[in-house]
Amino acid sequence: MKSITIKDVAQRAGVSPSTVSRVISKDARISENTKKKVLEIMDELNYYPNSIARRLANKKTDTIGVVMPYGTEDVLMNPFFQESLRGISIVSSDKCYDILISTSHKNEDEIDVLRCLIKGNRVDGLILTRSNENDEAIKYLRDNKFPFVLIGSCLEYDDITSVDNDNEKASYELTSFLIEKGRKKIAFIGGELHSVVIKNRFEGYKKALKDNNIEFKNEYLIFDKFLEESGYNLTDKLLNLDDIPDAIIVADDLMSLGAMKKIKEKNYKVPEDIMLASFNNSILAKYSNPSITSIDINSTELGKRACEKLFSILEGNESELKKEIISHKIIERDSTKSI
Repeated sequence: MKSITIKDVAQRAGVSPSTVSRVISKDARISENTKKKVLEIMDELNYYPNSIARRLANKKTDTIGVVMPYGTEDVLMNPFFQESLRGISIVSSDKCYDILISTSHKNEDEIDVLRCLIKGNRVDGLILTRSNENDEAIKYLRDNKFPFVLIGSCLEYDDITSVDNDNEKASYELTSFLIEKGRKKIAFIGGELHSVVIKNRFEGYKKALKDNNIEFKNEYLIFDKFLEESGYNLTDKLLNLDDIPDAIIVADDLMSLGAMKKIKEKNYKVPEDIMLASFNNSILAKYSNPSITSIDINSTELGKRACEKLFSILEGNESELKKEIISHKIIERDSTKSI
């Protein structure tokens, strides 16, 4: 059976092959009538364009890259990244784009990963899903003028297109929420301290304590990786203090599961003895026992808006608004409800 070609479509539609190609690539210069006619013929002939040939012709990959933090095998266990990817995929699918997930591995420099993606023409643009202080990845992409959008905030540059929450405000509100519940010995378990999101949440936590005339205690502040195991081990340290906290804020729902497990092992009750609150409002917090109060940061919306901004850049329609803030809200559950 003869395979249908772009020339067959053009001949049947009474247009040139280049016109059919422009219809396929969604060229705005093609009239609606011509586009409709060509698409009808394509459907009638059951013609689907060769994606590889189209990419070569357009000098595009029709692929966006999503750069994950180090160690994706652990990262993908975290619902925040799952939900962000869901938002990204909703938009990319609508644009008929593929997604390439990339990360640096042990003994591999992140810049080498980015260089491979860019110099190898593997993606048309990138979404970074995290930001650190003095972030070399952001500097490299900025210096090379490669299209990218950041989910998070950049401390060093004001011209980075990004989507984020007001993490300092969110943490301030969550800490104040616990103080209103009568808790005054509030500990903070964070992820890596060089992470911008953790720095912002830490600042909000400290400000809320200060505004409520509560002393900040260094021993109540501890950091490690965004893992359930980290939450477990860090909570163990807190519960071995002479003066244990009566509330714990955890920077991430996955870590909060480890915290909850350790609290139970030590025979403390939640929320009677220790209140527990977290961030991301994932399914982990909802179905924990007891369920965990968590801040909904709209992870899916973060991914969607980041992807929409990236396509705006790729299509030459970038908005003047470089940074967009997505709303958040506290979802109270059993871990903070007064008995």
